[in-house]
Amino acid sequence: MAETYAAETAEATKTETHADLIAAEDVLLFVNAAVTATGQREFRSGAAEQRLSLDFLHEYVLVNYRAVYAATLALDINDHNAARIAGNLLRTSADAGPEEKRAEGRLVAARLTALPPQRVYRLFRSLREARVNNRRTRALMRDWLAARPDAAHDAVKYRAGLKETLRHAHLPLPSAELGDFLFAPRRRARYEHAYLEAHRRAHHEQSALYELPFTVAEGFAARHGIPRDRFLERMAPRMTRLERLRTQRTGPGADLTVMPLTRLALYVLSLPFDERSSRRGELTAALRAAARRAAGPHAGTWGRVAAVLDDSYSSSGSGVKRRRPLAVALACHFLLEALAGGEPGAYRPFWTSGSTDPLLLRPWGPTPLGTRILDALEHSPRRLVIVSDGWDNAPPGLAGEVLRVWRTRLDPDRLTSVVHLNPVYDADGFDVRRLAPSVPTAGVRDAEDLPALVELAQFAEGRTGLTELHAYLDRRMALFLERKEGAR
Repeated sequence: MAETYAAETAEATKTETHADLIAAEDVLLFVNAAVTATGQREFRSGAAEQRLSLDFLHEYVLVNYRAVYAATLALDINDHNAARIAGNLLRTSADAGPEEKRAEGRLVAARLTALPPQRVYRLFRSLREARVNNRRTRALMRDWLAARPDAAHDAVKYRAGLKETLRHAHLPLPSAELGDFLFAPRRRARYEHAYLEAHRRAHHEQSALYELPFTVAEGFAARHGIPRDRFLERMAPRMTRLERLRTQRTGPGADLTVMPLTRLALYVLSLPFDERSSRRGELTAALRAAARRAAGPHAGTWGRVAAVLDDSYSSSGSGVKRRRPLAVALACHFLLEALAGGEPGAYRPFWTSGSTDPLLLRPWGPTPLGTRILDALEHSPRRLVIVSDGWDNAPPGLAGEVLRVWRTRLDPDRLTSVVHLNPVYDADGFDVRRLAPSVPTAGVRDAEDLPALVELAQFAEGRTGLTELHAYLDRRMALFLERKEGAR
């Protein structure tokens, strides 16, 4: 009888362990989607397929793993999915208990501070349209608006969003003047606040538009027929760094050394080849400076690193995400260079096209990942990082076979750490495409997140379960809330 009980206990433990592994896989699948998918067209799938696949994943994880669904807000997911998670949690408040609501409220409030204002106002609009007006939602709207640095700036730049939010949450107006500007603009002959007065004057006075935020001034400049070059020249002092970068081709120069790494890589790839060559020193220095900032304390700590980087034709992305996969690969190249050890030859890149000049990359040719992985492993790196959409096609399946043999026969002790980072969401598979079951795969959108994603990818190997994953999420939540709430 004791033997029977022991056998039943062992079988139950085995079943629970298997269930935990499946749950961990479900969670990681969703995290990969939340990092990479934006519901937009990709190289191999349309926008409708992307949205349908993403809708299913959000609903599935929200219903089955609500606590983990909320915890995902503390990870490096993209803004599109962060806003969707926040909205879904607020729409389904009735399904959460008091403790869950408190935890979710803190996470949503902290994440809203990290989102661009226009996306937050868009979220508030969707909640109004869905008639979500519970106490928690109104409190989040109130606190977020109270933390905004200048209500008049928002009134000018996000006028419709601010009006809808104030109405929906029944919030008091910050001032009578602001109320008149939003709801009775013809009531006052002039305003005391500089932004509000400049907006009023800009309707009939060209000089006033240069006192407004850039995106608002653009509309007035077009209405007044001001030449683009002259407008950008006069507007330069009021433009943000990102606005200067976006208009640099036709306007004043920008300081590239302060730009985020992936965005800078996108900018470099948008330049003609002759301009990239003529500005080689400037562009390379800017990319390396951005990579060093992104590496932070990890710089020079990874030892020998080899990278297989995908610049095949599919890295051209789509019309709405032009060259995004190639830009991520280029940014990862410079970041891995910064992470590798300082000795000569510590970092070796292998582009699928065979290119040796990262500054002159273009999406071209097939994807011979297997051949390039063989080339990289010849140097016995401590880490091998593969950045690709996973469509190994020259020949098909070689990469997976190479990695299987390497892991099972040539390196069973895992002296070389291998991880695959995929910047493209596969709508048909509800995940990012994988190369081999023995190699952890994580979705990546911005190269700056690479160190954290490599850490997260360990859970995709199947050697750790839901308990370890929950512990990791708890640590990330604690750090996220401490950082955001401390800043507030």
